[in-house]
Amino acid sequence: MSKRLSEIAKLVDKSKIYTMEEASTLVKETARAKFDETIELHIKLGIDPKQSNQMVRGTVSLPHGLGKIRKIAVLAKDEKQKEAETAGADVVGSDELIEDISKGKLDFDVLVATPDVMKDLSKVAKILGPKGLMPNPKSGTVTFEIGATVIELKKGRVEYKNDSFGIIHVPVGKASFEKEKIADNIKTLIDAVVKAKPSSMKGQYVKSVSVSSTMGPGIFVEQKI
Repeated sequence: MSKRLSEIAKLVDKSKIYTMEEASTLVKETARAKFDETIELHIKLGIDPKQSNQMVRGTVSLPHGLGKIRKIAVLAKDEKQKEAETAGADVVGSDELIEDISKGKLDFDVLVATPDVMKDLSKVAKILGPKGLMPNPKSGTVTFEIGATVIELKKGRVEYKNDSFGIIHVPVGKASFEKEKIADNIKTLIDAVVKAKPSSMKGQYVKSVSVSSTMGPGIFVEQKI
């Protein structure tokens, strides 16, 4: 462990569960890299990730955004293209956009598509899928509400879903955020995950909650849920 990491590790008591306010302050103190580190929230759930009816997935708009400008691409036709452009989409297209994707041109962070063009995306599904860019109704990226969706994504709407270990990992801001904004974003995300509890799930739903910066250690957060 480097001297920097060693010093940072001393700031965190691994046996302690911090309050939301304490964790929001501490995670900023541990973010000492030369760039504005991303703050990530990790929620370990008591679900069985092998059971499809216990999948936890959804979207939520963070009150203070992510502190990152995301490039939004929209695949649509006619009036929906105009709607996307008016809402501030960075890339808008139809067949020509699919052609660009097939050539490996993925100059965007999120791809939104209207339901009527999804069949055309099958041609590039093997390119988009592994990169997590394939539009999906469950993530709210397959919709006719193009304008509203682009605006929400620009403001900081994020998708959350459990991995194969039943853990959710989601960015909730930047180290440069004020601690109150980090806390607000964390609370909003936790509330959304709690409301998304599968009806088939029995026992303790949320096992643990921790927060960390890109290069920092995990900080366990008190669960007031």
